[in-house]
Amino acid sequence: MFSLIDSSMSFSSEQRQAVADFLSELQTRICTALAEADGTQDFLADEWQSRLGRGCSRVLKAGAVFEQAGVNFSHVRADAMPAAATERRPELAGAPFEAMGVSLVVHPRNPYVPTSHANMRLFAAYPEGREPVWWFGGGFDLTPFYPFEEDVRHWHACARAACLPFGEAVYPRYKQWCDEYFYLPHRREARGVGGLFFDDLNEWGFDACFDFVRAVGEGYLKAYLPIVERRKHTPYGERERQFQLYRRGRYVEFNLVWDRGTHFGLQSGGRTESILMSMPPAVRFEYGYQPEPGSPEAALAGYLKARDWLAESDQ
Repeated sequence: MFSLIDSSMSFSSEQRQAVADFLSELQTRICTALAEADGTQDFLADEWQSRLGRGCSRVLKAGAVFEQAGVNFSHVRADAMPAAATERRPELAGAPFEAMGVSLVVHPRNPYVPTSHANMRLFAAYPEGREPVWWFGGGFDLTPFYPFEEDVRHWHACARAACLPFGEAVYPRYKQWCDEYFYLPHRREARGVGGLFFDDLNEWGFDACFDFVRAVGEGYLKAYLPIVERRKHTPYGERERQFQLYRRGRYVEFNLVWDRGTHFGLQSGGRTESILMSMPPAVRFEYGYQPEPGSPEAALAGYLKARDWLAESDQ
């Protein structure tokens, strides 16, 4: 295990601690709000420690609204950056690193309530003989099974509102990055309807970048909870349930095959139970499935492509 030498760092131990405190508090705030929205179950906290660091995995199971929701906080250190973290930064290969973050995935029971995902994180690498390199990453995205345009527009309006104090160009840039990142090349379709995704964020200076991460973290509940409230009592039957389970298979495919966060956690020797907390509690796969033309299930395909939702809603 390596040690951090504060006197050589380009950002302070106080700043790192402020991020850790915010992330821990954000985890608590999100869990409290989701449990209130569910109304029947609370999150169980699983505090853990490993050779890499510490964390807390909080999971709500078998709720009236949420079939499973997981909100994970972790703060880890290791001697060498794994391959998943150096694809975009090959110059940091082999450098010690520190990472902290909150990651969550919510799998609702009702097929008319979308699945949601959010992540906020700070990375720092400590290459020998050089100044430390830090950056923030994160975002939030939405995966509906029976989408409603007003919900998608609300989601993106909240994403834009979180970005706007940092410049007009921020939302379009990170919205496009989200569309490109949460895409299944082998299916030629998006995982969902997007939102925000950013990485390698350090060009504004530490404090401004941290302010942006706070805005995105606080924007998640503003974006998601109104959709949950609108849809959680929508009647559904076995047909909708089976389609939900089938489409959850796409979520599994993306997370295991393409997601850099999953690869990073597994390659770095992280806690497997927490890393795979994003998996849905029930899922099914079906060979050669084709929705009936003109059906609500077929309508989903029209949403699984990049669209300028806010420009359309302003018309």
